[in-house]
Amino acid sequence: MTGRRARTTPTRETTINDIAKAAGVSKATVSRVLNGVPTVNPEIAQMVRGVIDELGYTPSQTARSLSLGVSRTVGVLVPDLGNPMFHQVLHGFNQAAARDGYHVVVSDSFEKAEAEPELARDLRDRTDAVALFSPRMTRPDLLALLPRVAPVAVFNRTTGKNAGSVLIDYHEGVIVLARHLISLGHRRIAYLAGPAYARANWERERGLAEIREAETEVEIIEVPCGHSFEDGYGAWPALRDTGATAVIAYNDVVALGLLGRLSEEGVSVPDQLAVAGFDDIPFSRYSSPSLTTMTAGLSAIGEQIWRVLRAEMTAEPLREPIMFSPELASRASTRAPR
Repeated sequence: MTGRRARTTPTRETTINDIAKAAGVSKATVSRVLNGVPTVNPEIAQMVRGVIDELGYTPSQTARSLSLGVSRTVGVLVPDLGNPMFHQVLHGFNQAAARDGYHVVVSDSFEKAEAEPELARDLRDRTDAVALFSPRMTRPDLLALLPRVAPVAVFNRTTGKNAGSVLIDYHEGVIVLARHLISLGHRRIAYLAGPAYARANWERERGLAEIREAETEVEIIEVPCGHSFEDGYGAWPALRDTGATAVIAYNDVVALGLLGRLSEEGVSVPDQLAVAGFDDIPFSRYSSPSLTTMTAGLSAIGEQIWRVLRAEMTAEPLREPIMFSPELASRASTRAPR
């Protein structure tokens, strides 16, 4: 009586060809068994699985993904991983993706708009779908890219319903923030502007233009700045020259950089200058003084981006833009001018 062959460690990697030869079936049959295709005769499938076990074969996940066209991996393109705002959004996105059995691969474009299309295509070549976080590329470039990397979802840019999108209402948010400062009695307010190419900056500027028109006794002075801690730190000389009693920073990162400089310069916040940010990154609550900002639940936004991207991978995408309305988090860095 011939006994069952002992499972041994192969001297070379076992292939599907080896399995097919040992089982006396075609490679296609072995592939169908490995992929769980139900059309294979149950007795043949059981025999093939027995040979797989005997030969110690471990299927290549890469090869299996290529065969099925599914990797259970999605890509995320971020413009600046140094910005804690994106960390919070990514956290929510990653948690939601993991619950659905997906892994996340992240790529950083380092704020280089011209590099984004190639990076996005590279991500899509290696994953099942791509999420673009606040892409910096021009609108024509974005609209041209979307069909090339679909399924795709976009955070903080409109897509003309060519892809699912999730947005923060920066326009309304900055109006709420400006009115908060006006209600405290500030009539000369500086805005530390973000990158000219960023939708978030366009929307803030649009909201502040409406405030200028509606509140004729209020002066809002735009000061070119940027998006980083260093930009906020370096903005002080130009900000000082405005004579403003309050400042709205492009984001919390800029505001925190400015707070560091103000501390060095001996400028009391909020007694001599009220400071407000935007995004409510975790550091904002624990700065000294704690930072007034606009909060939109960044982790929840990340979860929503995942739901939109997951829908893009089905026959029923969610193409109506989803807008998050931020709320004021009034803290110690703003009060009435003295």
